[in-house]
Amino acid sequence: MAWNEPGKRDPWRGNQKGPDIEDALRRLRERFGALFGGGFGGGSGGNTGSLGVVIAVVAILLAWVALDSWSVINARDVGVVQRFGQKTRVMSPGFNLKWPRPIETVTKVKIKDVRLLADSVRMLTKDENIVQIDFNVQYQVSDAQKYLFNVKDVEDPTIKHAAESAVRQVIGGSAMDTILSGQGSELVAETKKVLQTTLDSYDAGIAVTEVNFQSVAPPHEVKESFDDVTNARENKQQIENEAQAYANKVVPEARGQAARIKAEAEGYRAERIARAEGDADRFNQLVTQYRIAPDVTRKRLYLETMQQVLKDNVKVLDSTNGRNLINLPMDRLVPAATSFSPGAGVLLRSADDANRATPGAQQ
Repeated sequence: MAWNEPGKRDPWRGNQKGPDIEDALRRLRERFGALFGGGFGGGSGGNTGSLGVVIAVVAILLAWVALDSWSVINARDVGVVQRFGQKTRVMSPGFNLKWPRPIETVTKVKIKDVRLLADSVRMLTKDENIVQIDFNVQYQVSDAQKYLFNVKDVEDPTIKHAAESAVRQVIGGSAMDTILSGQGSELVAETKKVLQTTLDSYDAGIAVTEVNFQSVAPPHEVKESFDDVTNARENKQQIENEAQAYANKVVPEARGQAARIKAEAEGYRAERIARAEGDADRFNQLVTQYRIAPDVTRKRLYLETMQQVLKDNVKVLDSTNGRNLINLPMDRLVPAATSFSPGAGVLLRSADDANRATPGAQQ
């Protein structure tokens, strides 16, 4: 006898009665029918319930499409669109249409904002000195798609590690004196260049806008010694500046004095030459006059010579035949006094004789 004949036990289910699938489906249709105003059963009631379900589904779809088929991108952002997880395009700022989720999703990226990364590292310099550097990096997103998909964890730790590596490369190749001197701007520029090159090799979509060294100093354990070195360097620079200022002052003065002395020498030379030439012409003229009138010329030369010699000597005036001598300080008198009253005599003596003369001396 077959096992599935009426009245026989089902060998797969044992003695217990299993769940009735048809009954479960019937109860499910009744619940949906009560929810949408009718049942899924036969007749007009079942048709009405099916129509309500369709309308509800269509309304849900329309609301889904209407509410999730657009995206507004701010002026400082761009939107990266992914269709089923694959990047397809970039939305510009403004109102943009798209397929609703989960077909297309939009990730907004702020490309106008300047982002800041600050860090501090301690490293060895080229001459094996330890230096502590506090620095910060400012950067912007240059390519939103590369920023999102090419590198994992771009900001931390990728940019942080790349910045620290660039600082170590630049500082490690410089001496301590160079780092602590006034060449910090050159080191900062080199660090920025190395960091940008590294990020470009990662194709990370990042543009470095600024790199700053906030503090460059030796560790506190040796800070006093380095301060002494710095003070000595500053004193050296100050002395050099003072010496340069003194040189800038003295050298022009010396050049001016040299020019003045040279000009005076040139003037003296021209004067002596002119005077010599004048004397030579005068002598030639005297020779001519002497040949014409020897006695007159000889007497005139004698008188001119005596006048020239005696004009600088002391004058002694004697009007009493030696009984009373008067010293005349001719250097203090008016040079125009050239004549005396009748009967007065003039005795010319040397300065020593005039000083030894007494009243009543006979001449």
